[in-house]
Amino acid sequence: MTSWLSDKISNATIGDLSEVTIERSKRTLLDTLGVGVLGSETDISKTVRTCLGATVDQGTAQKSSVWGTCSKVSAPVAAYLNGVSVHSMDFDDTWHPATHPSGAVLPAVLALTEHMDGIYRPSTEDILIAYNVGLETQALLLRCSRQARDIPHRFHPPAVVGVMGSAAASSRLLGLSPEKCRHALAVAASFAGAPMANAGTTTKPLHAGKSARFGLEAALLAERGIEGNENILDIKSGFAAFFDDYNPQEFLKQHGDDPNFVLHNQNIAIKRFPAHLGMHWAIDAAMGVREGLLDIGLKFNKESVKNIEILAPNSRYINRPDPTSEHEARHSFQFNACSALLDGKMELTSYHENMIERASLQDLLAKTKVTCPDDNTASFEDMYVQINLTLKNGLVVEGRCNTPYGHWRQPLSEKDVITKFLANTEILSKQQQNKLIGIVQNLHKNWDSTDFTNCLRARSK
Repeated sequence: MTSWLSDKISNATIGDLSEVTIERSKRTLLDTLGVGVLGSETDISKTVRTCLGATVDQGTAQKSSVWGTCSKVSAPVAAYLNGVSVHSMDFDDTWHPATHPSGAVLPAVLALTEHMDGIYRPSTEDILIAYNVGLETQALLLRCSRQARDIPHRFHPPAVVGVMGSAAASSRLLGLSPEKCRHALAVAASFAGAPMANAGTTTKPLHAGKSARFGLEAALLAERGIEGNENILDIKSGFAAFFDDYNPQEFLKQHGDDPNFVLHNQNIAIKRFPAHLGMHWAIDAAMGVREGLLDIGLKFNKESVKNIEILAPNSRYINRPDPTSEHEARHSFQFNACSALLDGKMELTSYHENMIERASLQDLLAKTKVTCPDDNTASFEDMYVQINLTLKNGLVVEGRCNTPYGHWRQPLSEKDVITKFLANTEILSKQQQNKLIGIVQNLHKNWDSTDFTNCLRARSK
């Protein structure tokens, strides 16, 4: 697996990317920029920037942009800070098997692009190829394990496969040989891993940031001659440490001759709401309940509610009956279902602590329970959420979601992707927003990347 994947990383060209793959990756790339700019305004991102401010080199090594600010720092630090911003609100894309694929890759690719301003400057086509290589590496590694197809319960995937994707993308951008790509992957594997216990806390966004940074650093170290185990993806004491059933040999036997990038065959979920992907099922199911009430001539009234039952997959870290912070709320079936029932909408402000503390919401949460049916698989590919609302008069109204809008099976329209980007980047000027959209739509045209990176640097506050 290590040699096979390293060859793919080193030798990838624009010709390896189908038109479908290219267009899908442009959508997620634009979305990632948007959520990263929005996330730069969060308390988490500001805290991390403040913390690192005293340690950032103030010399000429500061070449890469911190999104949403006018600051420039070293490439690894920029990758870290921007990765944190992308995942700071859990608003970034999600894939199957479960991971957030872009947050660990795009910050590394763009930071490295700005860093490489000497004899060789990456083109927009190079950015597009490297970004897709980073996504593909994560997809291939996850598909070597059936366990990885379930909602994670042990390691947070962006911290496991994300750092490998960042290393792969950075290696491709640097033009490393297959041999050096193997070493970059080996170094990156030693930086991988983060426990799921920190989901729903302010630590979780750091996972994307550290993966972006350390993957980039792994590629730079490999370029300078640092070596690791050349079979890191093949042996039990290597990458297999993260998945009990990791089996790359079986995967290669079944899929090793497939020329298409995984993104050609499966889209990526672009989120409508800044919350864990599973919450999108709960929100859509809750909206279904409200519609069911309207169908019989009623409106939702919290005073008429006897109890609420949520049928959801068994996943402990997103079964949170009493969330007390915005980050817990983003990972709570109960909060998202009850908030959507109460307000008829979910938006950025829905997760603020004053919204969590509302007496009306707390009353609904006290009447809510989660049931986990045996047929409800804990997988973003197969799960469902059903909400049964029982009124005090005995009437039961159901709402069910099998596939939320934004899921890879039901992707956002092009208009909605751009609308989300514009809403998330309101701190930029209209000219900046339109320029970013135009450049992303034309990444495949092999233009000089200077305009792209200059646009990212020129922030309006």
